[in-house]
Amino acid sequence: MDDVLITDPAAERSGEPAPLRSVRDQLAGDVLSGKLAASELPTLYADAADAWLARLFDEATKGRARGFALLAVGGHGRRELCPGSDLDLVLLHRAHRGYDRVAQAIWYAIWDSGVPLDHSVRTRGEVLTVARTDMKAVLGLLDGRLVAGDEHLCERVLAEVRELWRKQSATYLPELEQASTARHRENGELAFLLEPDVKQSAGGLRDLAALRAIGTALPELAPLTSTPTLVGAEQLVLSARVVLHCRTGRDSDRLMLQEQDQVAAVLGFADADALMARVADAGRSVTATSVEIWRRVRTAKAGTRPGADVDLGDGIVLRGGEIALASGTSPAEDPTLLVRIGVAAAQRNALVERESLDLLELGAPRPPEPWSDTMRDAFLALLGTGDALVPVVEALDQRRLFERLLPEWSVVRNRPQRNAYHRFTVDRHLLEAVARAGEHVHEVDRPDLLLLGALLHDLGKGFDGDHCEVGEDLASDIARRMGFEERDVAVIARVVAYHLVLPEVATRRDLDDPSTIELVARVVEDRRTLALLAALTEADSRATGSSAWSPWKAELVAMLAERVGRLLDGHPMRAPAPYVPDPADAELLARGALAVRGSGRRVTVVAPDQHGLLAAAAGALALHRCNVRRATASAASPGMAVDVFDVEPQFDRLPEWSAVERDLATILDGNLDVSARLAEQERAYAAARRPISARRPERYVVVDNTTSDLASIVEVRAPDRFGLLYEITAALAASGCDVEAAFVDTIGHGVVDSFYVHGPDGGKLAPGTASQQVSDALRLVVGAPPDVVAGGSGADDPDRRRQGDEHANDEQMGDEAEDER
Repeated sequence: MDDVLITDPAAERSGEPAPLRSVRDQLAGDVLSGKLAASELPTLYADAADAWLARLFDEATKGRARGFALLAVGGHGRRELCPGSDLDLVLLHRAHRGYDRVAQAIWYAIWDSGVPLDHSVRTRGEVLTVARTDMKAVLGLLDGRLVAGDEHLCERVLAEVRELWRKQSATYLPELEQASTARHRENGELAFLLEPDVKQSAGGLRDLAALRAIGTALPELAPLTSTPTLVGAEQLVLSARVVLHCRTGRDSDRLMLQEQDQVAAVLGFADADALMARVADAGRSVTATSVEIWRRVRTAKAGTRPGADVDLGDGIVLRGGEIALASGTSPAEDPTLLVRIGVAAAQRNALVERESLDLLELGAPRPPEPWSDTMRDAFLALLGTGDALVPVVEALDQRRLFERLLPEWSVVRNRPQRNAYHRFTVDRHLLEAVARAGEHVHEVDRPDLLLLGALLHDLGKGFDGDHCEVGEDLASDIARRMGFEERDVAVIARVVAYHLVLPEVATRRDLDDPSTIELVARVVEDRRTLALLAALTEADSRATGSSAWSPWKAELVAMLAERVGRLLDGHPMRAPAPYVPDPADAELLARGALAVRGSGRRVTVVAPDQHGLLAAAAGALALHRCNVRRATASAASPGMAVDVFDVEPQFDRLPEWSAVERDLATILDGNLDVSARLAEQERAYAAARRPISARRPERYVVVDNTTSDLASIVEVRAPDRFGLLYEITAALAASGCDVEAAFVDTIGHGVVDSFYVHGPDGGKLAPGTASQQVSDALRLVVGAPPDVVAGGSGADDPDRRRQGDEHANDEQMGDEAEDER
């Protein structure tokens, strides 16, 4: 180890070992430069730490070590010491009078080195007393080992701790399981999260340590806790943690989006998607083993043998609280067994017996095509079991059994969705969507089509091309394979193809415009499809993440669905009625002066009509940290205008509207440079903001002159930033456009802004030069490429609607979201 310890040039000249911090930093640098494998760093760092600590110990005890022992515990004890880890140490002593002097000499030297330390000083009796009451302490001691000092004292204490752990396992293990469950609830699952905690998440390093502790308590389970699969999983996850620490320079265990590409590169993966897929696979393996071992722990604790099998019919039994194949049942002879055993488990919230899973893995065939009615009904029954569906499919998927039912599943298995709009991998998102869709089966006349549509709606993400278009073809093939009638195949395909229509149109288009309602009616075609899409919209959104569904969005989708339904029933929508001010607005209009009035999150601006008023108001709201979700402008009376904004405060507190009014007056007078003030605010807050997507958001500008009879529609997609709405509306005003309405749809790290505009002559933008000038001006604002369609119908073309901007970044590769930094 001398070649590791002697690394500091000054230390080399003096002949002294380099400080541990220098050793750590050099090892970290070697990992990042590719000179050292990340998997090798923990052991090398632990060995270097041990050598340095042994020297400190020898100096502190003046060479008289008897009665003293320095122990490494926890991750340090396992030689899993990462660059940001604490030195986790216990100084044992035999009630020695000079123990405090020895301890202080060691601890102060470590503190002076700048390496973090977690320490305690105990006698043998104190160690055992703490171990009886502090589970965290005893878990650390289970991994304890001697660093320096009295070997006999160390071995005696550690042997007594392990014996205590075994004897009191009936008390310790339930407490450990309860703590693990709480940790999982707080930190989610390593396999399915966008930004998992490699240590604390379910399936992470903490769970691996818990498995080893179980193996110590119940030696008969120890072989299951050290299988080659678990060893490989631990090496990968620990290596990822090492690289995280090397890059961030701190004890950072959450694999954030902005770090994933770099961690992947250091670990030799082609890209972050490949890394996260492997991390997900590792997490699933650890979780599956944990579920099985905890089941065995509970059985061992009960101390009773399973009673007689309870016959559930057709080759399936309840055995010891688990669902199992009846003795003598052959999966090869009945293709429905694979699905029916899943249904039985989900309906009873039970596990599938491990031995039965082994038999299914060996013998369950793919169903004959087309599926029989029995097979299809059983599969749909499984989809209808709600949240219980998720662990059952996960158990089947660990053996790749779900792929025998749905071969296309293999392509989305562990597939990450690398922006913060999504919280799950594609496969887990689909299962969560099915579970949420199950809450809406009473709202549709074909629950089976809803559940299957939810399972298939994002399946196209595993293939090249637009996921909605690809998904439509996949859904058709799968539905036929499952034996659905052709008319049902067509409905399922349409639901998958257009599953983003309702949320996108509801949040980005004027629902008072009859053209909007007519467009959606043409796409959905009938009442059945509309009901299915409405239910799937909520299920999909709620399964996506917390930002994907809100009361505001729910209200808009419901309004759109109601109006489309009326049109499908033969009741055409009338053109919007002219604006009529309410009494409060009428009073403000009568004054003929600027006024800003807020009611909850709706803000009304009454002012003398002038070009660029909406842009100025958007700028004033941005200065006061209000995000605009929707804006409408009306010419209320000769010379006066009313602009209405729906806003969300940036920091959960609405501003004083009188202050907004003063700033707006200053802007309209030309005495406040909004762009400069917004740029100043952006610089102030940029350092505190982190990227929430691993890929650069898409940018485009589309000018649509065909969809609406009332106005040209300008749609702009760009990375979200403070004041973006002001910049766009100011550019539109500078181009001579009047904005009649604006709709802002925030998609994680980006926004899609839609504007209903009139040109200088009061009509639509003229095709050709006028449209192109507006498009060019907006491209400069958002940095969009020049080759974007202008003047066509792209923004509301039903085929374009299939792509779905919520998921556009899942289809494309790109650089890191530098715009968000």
